[in-house]
Amino acid sequence: MKKNIFIEGLQGTGKSTLLNLLAQKWPEYHVYREGDLSPTELAWCSYLTRETWTEMQQKYPVFQEEIRNKTRVEEDRYIVAYTQILAEERAFYQDMEQYEIYNGRVDFQLFHDIIMKRYRAFSGEGNLFECAFLQNSIETMMLFYQMRDEDILAFYEEAYEILKKKGFRLLYLDSGQIRENLLHIKKERSDENGNEMWYPLMLGYLKESPYGKAHGCKGFEDLVKHLERRRGLEMRVLKEIVKEDGLVLESKGFVMDCVPDCCLELR
Repeated sequence: MKKNIFIEGLQGTGKSTLLNLLAQKWPEYHVYREGDLSPTELAWCSYLTRETWTEMQQKYPVFQEEIRNKTRVEEDRYIVAYTQILAEERAFYQDMEQYEIYNGRVDFQLFHDIIMKRYRAFSGEGNLFECAFLQNSIETMMLFYQMRDEDILAFYEEAYEILKKKGFRLLYLDSGQIRENLLHIKKERSDENGNEMWYPLMLGYLKESPYGKAHGCKGFEDLVKHLERRRGLEMRVLKEIVKEDGLVLESKGFVMDCVPDCCLELR
């Protein structure tokens, strides 16, 4: 039985690069990237009732077939990978985005129950998951529910208790040079005219969150501070909860020999 590999790390640490390299090394594995119809993650996906799913098709008939093709049905819910639908109408994305479960769009208890229910329902082996355990959930709990560190860790204790029975393995790309990495990403993710594309969105996400507003977050140093706290929490998840089912790799300095084939094997 093959393990299910979850790849995590702060923004810009090389998660997509590692995912692609592992997919080449282990072609028999199924790859789930952010925004895909994943059995464990709902990033960039709408979580709809059948009624709302039908209403969206009626409102945007030109996308009806694509909506259906990008839908995964789970019991009474219709999950739509809407960002994979090419649309010139910004209103389409705005309408679909409001039905995501992240960023405080649902109350915490419902958020918690949806994630744990999907983890419990998940079965299978030989999958590679990008950002399907830490990134989106921890950002939501930190910035939108403004949860204490110990309550966030309790959430992950519960999640790990479910996933550890299902071949869970966490590969974490780590870098202690958060400020330097951010400066690099600011430059790297700019257009051909040097206009920053990623950084304004990331800073705006922090500034407009309940946490950002409550703490007066405004600029670069506030983003650094937030990511330092997040890294600290994620390292605690690895050291205190996941333990031997986790492997920390140096960000962008990893070589494939650091990801041994034993990652594929269940104990």
